[in-house]
Amino acid sequence: MNKDQLQMYRYFLKDSIRKKINFRFTDQNQGIPVPPIEKNFPDGARRVDLPGPELWKNIPLADLTRAIGSRKSHRVYLDQPLSLEELAYLVWCTQGVKGEVNHGHAHRNVPSAGCRHALETYLAIFNVEGVEAGMYRYLPLSHQLVFEFSDEMLAQKMVIAALGQSYPGKSAVTFIWAAIPYRMEWRYGLAAHKVIALDAGHVCQNLYLACETIAAGTCAIAAYDQEELDELLGLDGEQEFAIYIASVGKVKK
Repeated sequence: MNKDQLQMYRYFLKDSIRKKINFRFTDQNQGIPVPPIEKNFPDGARRVDLPGPELWKNIPLADLTRAIGSRKSHRVYLDQPLSLEELAYLVWCTQGVKGEVNHGHAHRNVPSAGCRHALETYLAIFNVEGVEAGMYRYLPLSHQLVFEFSDEMLAQKMVIAALGQSYPGKSAVTFIWAAIPYRMEWRYGLAAHKVIALDAGHVCQNLYLACETIAAGTCAIAAYDQEELDELLGLDGEQEFAIYIASVGKVKK
């Protein structure tokens, strides 16, 4: 075990770097325009409208104490679809916007350092009522999905990208969160990267608790083939790259 490398990686978990940064020289404080809070999509791209909270009819009120107490990782799912309403609920709980967009900030249902929200949510959809199988991306500002691509081998490719773990290809939907680090770097410079990782944890915990409400289960996955997954999503691996996965499906309760 290389002790020097261990110390270097442990340093990432600390906040000592904040003492070495002159925040006057971050892009935010240099007057550089704030980066977009949502990734663009092509004109004419196919989009799926999602019902908002005011339209939900089958999402039960959550007993938070019960949800926290019964939360666990599920790797085996029933051959049962999620409804579009349930999917809308899950993405709203994990990245939904509340309130107005203001000066490049959008408050969401999960916390984020400086309200920067550096994550994009991709969805490998396999079994959701009324939605064609394929890869989608969540658009939090309009509460829609935008279609990315279809691939008859998508389930198998998800398993390969997850280093042979089968459940990301046997779910009803698999969430893949990608980071656009500059959204956070714009404000925090070199102090941005630890808090992006913290933000991902906030998002996935909300997914766990939301799944408990709809008789579904999820499993967080941090072991994957970085290059394989980035290529599958069409990401450049530098300005945007995958950082976290979670498979979701109905489970026995």
